Amino acid sequence: MKDSRNTPVLAIDGGGTRCRFALQTAEKRVVAETGSANVSTDFDGSVLRLQDGIAALAGMAETRVEALYHLPAFVGLAGATGTAEVERLMSALPLKNVCYADDRRPALRGALGQNDGFVAHCGTGSFFASQMGGKERFGGGWGATLGDEASAQWVGRKALTQLLRQVDGFASASALVQDLMTHFQNADNVVEFARTAKPIDFGTLAPQVTAHAESGDTVALKILQSGADHIATDLGHMGWTPGLPICLTGGIGPQYAPFLPEGMKTDLTEPLGQPLDGAIALAREMEMTHGHC
Repeated sequence: MKDSRNTPVLAIDGGGTRCRFALQTAEKRVVAETGSANVSTDFDGSVLRLQDGIAALAGMAETRVEALYHLPAFVGLAGATGTAEVERLMSALPLKNVCYADDRRPALRGALGQNDGFVAHCGTGSFFASQMGGKERFGGGWGATLGDEASAQWVGRKALTQLLRQVDGFASASALVQDLMTHFQNADNVVEFARTAKPIDFGTLAPQVTAHAESGDTVALKILQSGADHIATDLGHMGWTPGLPICLTGGIGPQYAPFLPEGMKTDLTEPLGQPLDGAIALAREMEMTHGHC
């Protein structure tokens, strides 16, 4: 039987914060990185970053770009949730032996390997997933307008909402709210920011929330507790029961650990790897299954 570990593969993990590229051979892994890649909110920009990243990877690996185009490739991208986006990617990029999927699959595989368990992935966006008996199930990941609960952008939005409620006298002031007001200066600037801000822009506010939560800020604690409640409820709907591992992944995901129910805390497990590791594993599986995703 052919050993897929000896076949070079191309793997790409593109999210709302950054896009990572890997050339994996039997001897080594070469990794490059570019900016965010969400094909739903910025298709053209995402394609440019994908092209730049592949070119950078080829330069680092001292090989021709065209050589990478012919490798088995798994590309997981934020926003690639339907056939329309995948068809556009097929036309826009010259990869010859590729599987396009949204970024949830490599994140799940990277965190759990082939083990059973659950993942709450909270980065710029968010989703929930399970892997039981080799079967994957996903929930969430529908974007900032209709979902992405507990994500960094969701946390940033919640913080600004609390700021405006404090301006109206509907909520008490806190150190978090005061810091945000110092940054934005007035409510009009907050509204103007929100009018044009992308999810990644809202996400840049999340570290202030988590930092203030560590200091006991009541508004920050309330926001993170609300995010943790979403995680607990949705993983329960997906079939989590005590004893099944849970991985909190993404930039803000691990911050929710102290706010989860006690029963869930005991099942928290460190992820086995990163989404890029998952993309590499899925690319290798493509080679073994002759190109099937």
